[in-house]
Amino acid sequence: MADRWALVNPHMGSKTLPSWRDSSQTPPPCLIHRLDHIVMTVKSIKDTTKFYSKILGMEVVTFKEDRKALCFGDQKFNLHEVGKEFEPKAAHPVPGSLDICLITEVPLEEMIQHLKACDVPIEEGPVPRTGAKGPIMSIYFRDPDRNLIEVSNYISS
Repeated sequence: MADRWALVNPHMGSKTLPSWRDSSQTPPPCLIHRLDHIVMTVKSIKDTTKFYSKILGMEVVTFKEDRKALCFGDQKFNLHEVGKEFEPKAAHPVPGSLDICLITEVPLEEMIQHLKACDVPIEEGPVPRTGAKGPIMSIYFRDPDRNLIEVSNYISS
């Protein structure tokens, strides 16, 4: 680990790391590998777990006795009920403030039919967007807390 930090600060051991505000500092190589989890503050854990498991097929997992998470792929949403958050927490945890893009391998037309069958209104789409790895086609809808959920397919070139 010391070698990795030496890439960031060749003077490791002499002083603390330079401030992130120092615009003259050369950016280091990316130190982050992937996203593990996001904490979602919700009004009702029961409503949220029901929605995400039924609508998106996420697995509801209980951990540390009574905490809940929604698992998908190699990631998860840890759930905090508003007013009952676990420490440490975001400075301003508010239900409905999430705007997230989720990638699916299910064709969007099938997702649209599934959402309609489950009475989930589509707010926008399908529309072209730009994902982390290239062009995507997206649909948008909202969860029970009014978080904006974008579900997308990568467009093959």
